[in-house]
Amino acid sequence: MRRRLDLPMLSIILALAWPTMLEQLMQTAVQYIDTAMVGTLGTRATAAVGATATVNWLVNSTVSALGVGFLTYISQAIGAGKAERARRASGQSVLAAAVVGLLLTAVTTGLSSRIPGWMRADPAIRDLAARYFLITYLPMLFRTASNLFGMVLRAAGDTRTPMRVGLAVNLINLVLNFFLIYPSRTVLLGGLALPVPGAGWGVEGAAAASALSYVFGGVAVGAALWRHPVVSPRGESLLPDRNILRPCLRVALPNMFHRFATSFGYVAFASMINSLGETAAAAHTIANTVESAFYIPGWGMQTAAATLAGNACGAGDRERLRRLTGDLLPLEACLMLVSGGLLFAFAPQLVGIFSRDASVIVLGTTVLRMVAVSEPFYGVPVVLEGVMQGMGKTLPPLLYNAAGMWGVRIVGTYLCTQKLGLGLVSAWGCMIGHNMLLFVLFTAHMLVWNRREKSRQA
Repeated sequence: MRRRLDLPMLSIILALAWPTMLEQLMQTAVQYIDTAMVGTLGTRATAAVGATATVNWLVNSTVSALGVGFLTYISQAIGAGKAERARRASGQSVLAAAVVGLLLTAVTTGLSSRIPGWMRADPAIRDLAARYFLITYLPMLFRTASNLFGMVLRAAGDTRTPMRVGLAVNLINLVLNFFLIYPSRTVLLGGLALPVPGAGWGVEGAAAASALSYVFGGVAVGAALWRHPVVSPRGESLLPDRNILRPCLRVALPNMFHRFATSFGYVAFASMINSLGETAAAAHTIANTVESAFYIPGWGMQTAAATLAGNACGAGDRERLRRLTGDLLPLEACLMLVSGGLLFAFAPQLVGIFSRDASVIVLGTTVLRMVAVSEPFYGVPVVLEGVMQGMGKTLPPLLYNAAGMWGVRIVGTYLCTQKLGLGLVSAWGCMIGHNMLLFVLFTAHMLVWNRREKSRQA
């Protein structure tokens, strides 16, 4: 007999997930506005901003992977009722943020002039892309702190504080964009001509706005963590503690390799797309931006899944963990089905927000409607990966994602675009194939695990 959904569990899932969803929705909204503002400067400016986007994913993945290690450790400690252990881990996250943040600052800023060339960006936009990349990575220490400390707060069940800080960061970014991208001008408001000051920095202005908002975000999340009643690092040692760092790294390192494998794949994928020319690069950048909004239900639910799975494992409650998986998947599939339908229906209008180029709009609409059909399937592995993160099982996601990225997306895109002379549509077809393989692998893994748990409890 089929088990009914656990309504109290669903209410907890949604209580943890909705702040993360709202935070990501606002981030995506600002990303939309950023892209639209830069898009008014022309297709070249859009391509320059998008040329290094996948490198951004690669760098952020390093920090996020480390954050997953702390999230798993702290959520399990809280589930086991060991608050002191959670606070000690919070102190170690401060050490990790300082070391990793400074190291990544040195690496990214030192390589900023070379990265657009490695990404095979059009020579005409490489200098502009390099300047954009350098400015956005100068505050890498603050970006690292914001990411890691936000993970610590979420592990303690506090998803609202990162949401509030994220909203403020996005608002600051938006306001600064308005003043830094465009030159001084006169705006008509209610029949009045109002002078509006502006720096007129163009793409560099968008980068500066992002950099300043990152600084605020790092400081604000750090202050919130310091005041937190459960996981404040106040008074904790900032010297390396092997008893904490080892289990954190045991979870983080496979997750880091997983993210490296997929992020390097994104770099290779974008490099091949950049070689197709400005129109394909601009359409790809815009389509990625549009698509990101429709992944929000998946990523929001992943955070809730990781936290609750970690709590259940820490408490040694395997039955609660099994019920959690059963409740998450139907909810996630419904949310992604709705988001996929909306993406399919409004793809032309969404692409049209960012570009007036008819060829870019047609191409962007085509690939978005292709991927919209696969949205419900993509959401399932995202949530199941969150469950595995909470359990501390990060090796299977590494293997599955590496197989999908390199065995399907990269090999397929190389053959289609570099050998057969096909275009962006074929590359996105390979991306959809990658997502469908993840759906099969993650679903099969959890079905086997679920059967084993039933047999063990029988």
